[in-house]
Amino acid sequence: MKFKKEHISRELNLPRQAHFFLFGPRQVGKSTWIRKNFLPEETLYFDLLLSDTYMRLKVDPSLFRQEIQARANRYLYVVVDEIQRIPELLNEIHYLIENEPNTPFFILTGSSARKLKRAKANLLAGRAWTLHLHPLTPTEIMASSYPFILNKALSRGSLPAAYLQSDELSTQQLLKSYVETYLKEEIEAEALVRSSGTFLRFLFQAGHENGQSLNFSNIAREVGCSHTTVKEYFQILEDTLVGTMIFPYQKSLRKRLSQHPKFYFFDTGVVRALTKKLSVPLEPQTPEYGRYFEQWIINETIKINDYHNKDWTLSYIRTESGTEIDLIIETPNGKTIAVEIKSTQTPFEGSLKKNLSLADSLPNPHKICVCTAQNPRKIDGIHLLPWKEYLDFLIDLQ
Repeated sequence: MKFKKEHISRELNLPRQAHFFLFGPRQVGKSTWIRKNFLPEETLYFDLLLSDTYMRLKVDPSLFRQEIQARANRYLYVVVDEIQRIPELLNEIHYLIENEPNTPFFILTGSSARKLKRAKANLLAGRAWTLHLHPLTPTEIMASSYPFILNKALSRGSLPAAYLQSDELSTQQLLKSYVETYLKEEIEAEALVRSSGTFLRFLFQAGHENGQSLNFSNIAREVGCSHTTVKEYFQILEDTLVGTMIFPYQKSLRKRLSQHPKFYFFDTGVVRALTKKLSVPLEPQTPEYGRYFEQWIINETIKINDYHNKDWTLSYIRTESGTEIDLIIETPNGKTIAVEIKSTQTPFEGSLKKNLSLADSLPNPHKICVCTAQNPRKIDGIHLLPWKEYLDFLIDLQ
């Protein structure tokens, strides 16, 4: 079965009466979702991945302003794909918003915020919303009449072209290509690294450190560089939207940032490609399966936080002895959700109680274990939720 991108409906609602940035990693479907929401007869497109468009506007960004001013009145929207390739266009857009009476709504997509930050680009000073698009969610997959299969999502990830591809070999080639041509080449170019070999070794090591408490000095020894270089490389991965840092829980933000963080790549399939595990079947009830289930749950939590404008703060707790709570969710109204993640139908009660006892010192804690059980149940104040019920719980959480 060959999927059609236009059949995939996304949870992220795009505004029609506002300027906005739409950020997300390559191949999550940004351009496809925009084209589905904004008709070609009312939308003018500038794709900066096209060499002729890029060169023309890079040489003279003022051409963009002139072409917008001369556009036909039917064009109510202007899309600029990969805006980070020519940050100078943002000055022209700012001018048009401020000075043109018949300004269209600008839709600006990007797969890297790093170039915009590095160039001190004009981010339109609050005149544009900032939105994020992620890989597919279970809701999006099922709403598009495709079955959602957890094992499939863990083993090949949730990039649209990877999850919805019917041929396993084609999926593996797609993910390998993603790592080879995007992570290794484009992010390497973003990094302005002195040693490509060092950066490639870092990428491979970062894949193995996925979801682990990071010791930058240890990673630096493995890679063969300084710990400050390792920190910079992780910052590059975060700036290019292929992963998220989760910091340890502390009441003090300063203390929170001083502890060892965890780094979660945005997609399980990408990690399996990085660590060369795509051809190895992912078996339930194995430690590897548990790690990917944890990564997937963390990423689904991040998606709900973004798509539903929750404004949560996410962290984790780990003691020196190794006792750990996988995820702490702090809501703006003062609720604290302590989440243990177990890829089994029957989590071991002893370790569950021990880990979640760390939450007793948190303000008004709500203890949850998200797992693969068929039905919810409760053990000594701990709510055991199947992953589907957990995601529904998060959507309803105020």
